[in-house]
Amino acid sequence: MRVIFVLLLLMFAGAPAAAQPAPSVPSSDVQAAPPPVSADPAAAYITAGQDEPGYRSWYLADPNHAIQVKAFNDYLESAEVGGIVPTWQLLRTATAWKECGAQPFEVPPTSDWPHIIQTLRYVRDHVIPVVGPVEPVSGYRNPLLNKCAGGAPESAHKEGSAIDMVPLQPITREVLIKSLCDVHTIQGARYDAGLGFYAFLRFHVDSTKFRRWNMDPAVLALCPPLIHPADVASVGQPLPVQPQAPETKAPAPVSPMPEAPEAQPSPQH
Repeated sequence: MRVIFVLLLLMFAGAPAAAQPAPSVPSSDVQAAPPPVSADPAAAYITAGQDEPGYRSWYLADPNHAIQVKAFNDYLESAEVGGIVPTWQLLRTATAWKECGAQPFEVPPTSDWPHIIQTLRYVRDHVIPVVGPVEPVSGYRNPLLNKCAGGAPESAHKEGSAIDMVPLQPITREVLIKSLCDVHTIQGARYDAGLGFYAFLRFHVDSTKFRRWNMDPAVLALCPPLIHPADVASVGQPLPVQPQAPETKAPAPVSPMPEAPEAQPSPQH
């Protein structure tokens, strides 16, 4: 009996301690802080309703939209320019679409589809390699919307050739203009590329005619405009900029009876 009792004691003594609770670990040691959410660089240039949720609402609002978008996307793929930028972003109309009672997105008429091909090639070959990924914020505008939004009378947006876009990587306005101007000087004529700059980091590319406009004074000497009298009707004026940017303000005219200038409407290009 004593031998059996000793054996039982040894068995209990050697049993694993798996049933014992593990020591608690402070939650601060096991929970990492969530990564910061990066801001969308293009958000400031997009009106409510022209964002991705707005596109989904527009897409589902009419069964014909799905048919038109697919046909347009297939056309871009067949021309080997699909995926350079998201197709749905190319369908954004004018920033002033709501004020003009227009649609936030619109598929261009099929007759205008060829006009975007060379523009996308230029974006692929000479814009993205210089400034990185870009996001289109305005593409095709039908003539009524273009007029209401203050677009140039012969704007390339009316023909589906133009894309206004913004860079998605950090860059200053001066570097943006200088970088795109340099490559446009060398390569733009081969694509009939038009290059223009508006407020902040918004810029315009089309493939209607080789021309350049709205250079900042800071880069004017290194990046002169290429505008001829015949081009004026196709070139939009600069969008309003922040008041603290003195270089964007033209000097006041000399007048014996100075008057306060009238406010000008904000054009869309």
